[in-house]
Amino acid sequence: MKTATIDTRTMAYHEAGQGPALLLVHGFPLDHSMWNEQIASLSNQYRVIAPDLRGFGKSDGAGEVTTMADFADDVAKLVDHLGIEEPIHFCGLSMGGYVAWQFFLRHRAKLASLMVCDSRAAADSPEAAEGRRKTASKVLAEGSAVVADAMLPKLFGEWVRSAMPEVVEATDRVMRRTSPVAVAAALGGMAARIDFTPHLAKVDLPTLIVCGEHDVISPLAEMKTIADAIPGAKFCAVEGAGHMSPLEKPQIVSGAIREFLTSAMA
Repeated sequence: MKTATIDTRTMAYHEAGQGPALLLVHGFPLDHSMWNEQIASLSNQYRVIAPDLRGFGKSDGAGEVTTMADFADDVAKLVDHLGIEEPIHFCGLSMGGYVAWQFFLRHRAKLASLMVCDSRAAADSPEAAEGRRKTASKVLAEGSAVVADAMLPKLFGEWVRSAMPEVVEATDRVMRRTSPVAVAAALGGMAARIDFTPHLAKVDLPTLIVCGEHDVISPLAEMKTIADAIPGAKFCAVEGAGHMSPLEKPQIVSGAIREFLTSAMA
């Protein structure tokens, strides 16, 4: 892992390969390691950069609330720190997708293409937002296991839990060791995020939407609607996968990313 000083905070990131810059942004409450298979697969053709978002993994600096715009700005500053002048290819999963939408709104000139995996465009309902805030308070009182226990059953397709227990267990470990302060701050940020739906038709760059066919957090039909609303967007349904499609079906997702990027750069 390498580190960069972003404002006064330490931001950790994994970097591998040479070529056009491909940024992989993790979901909640995880770290860059969820992209290990994609890093290994794609770094023979791309300069792959997978950061730990503020407060997650080996990055510090989480405050009371970390907004999706905060995360997006951190990533933009990392791109500047690395001296990357050409527009980047941005891929985010789940919360990383929320960061991708904000990156588009705030740093459009830095983008060559956009990939959003297993995420949503809509904001939380008032009830869902309040639920996140209550969970944040509970996490601060009891620890990150609160979120791990609630989320793990929803993340993976049923077959993965029996066929790939090591993947499920590794994800569980990452969630449990994540800082409760970072978890609570991100919960607050997700609760406060905007509805990106009105902006979908304005996305004016090559876009790939990826969704596991059994995703119960960001359902397939909802993600297909997102793809349909973005001019020219490509859609990839990942057979057999749940919410963690890059972990569950790494070869399929890496292949879809590679095929999309080849087309986007043609």
